[in-house]
Amino acid sequence: MIEKVVLVDEKDREVGEMEKMEAHRKGQLHRAFSVVVFNNKGEILLQKRNKKKYHSGGLWTNTCCGHPRPGEGIIEAGERRLFEEMGIKVELKEKSVFMYKVQLGKELWENEIDYVLVGNYEGEIKPDSEEVEEWKWGRLGDIKKDIVKNPEQYTYWFRTIVQSAKIKAKFKVKKSLF
Repeated sequence: MIEKVVLVDEKDREVGEMEKMEAHRKGQLHRAFSVVVFNNKGEILLQKRNKKKYHSGGLWTNTCCGHPRPGEGIIEAGERRLFEEMGIKVELKEKSVFMYKVQLGKELWENEIDYVLVGNYEGEIKPDSEEVEEWKWGRLGDIKKDIVKNPEQYTYWFRTIVQSAKIKAKFKVKKSLF
């Protein structure tokens, strides 16, 4: 199946569709999401991306991330991808939205309007080994300290989310920034 992303303008208005890898090679602005799952202790479920991923392999990041398919809502896409990557079902809520652009390697760009989705989960984790190399629960304060000490071990977007206080262990849902 050819994966497509939803191309958008700076105000998150849809302007078209493009094959995912082509959008990343061309640096086209598109819609994405980052899921952050907390447990009852307020810890964040982190994953270490599989080294074979097309970018950011072997780096620690938020619980999961991805792109909504054309015609798919952000929450629906986040819940779908969370189950695909981590094997868990969680009701998600939108926390915030931010835009970023960064070059990853010589030929790939992340140029995204990224919706931060949050949820709570207690139970078994069954990650897809093609997506996830390792996983762990971590305290936000400890993660922030480690990101300062070892930024190269974390994905760019996760560092941005954590350092700009887009998440908190006790979260309140707020509307989109747009």
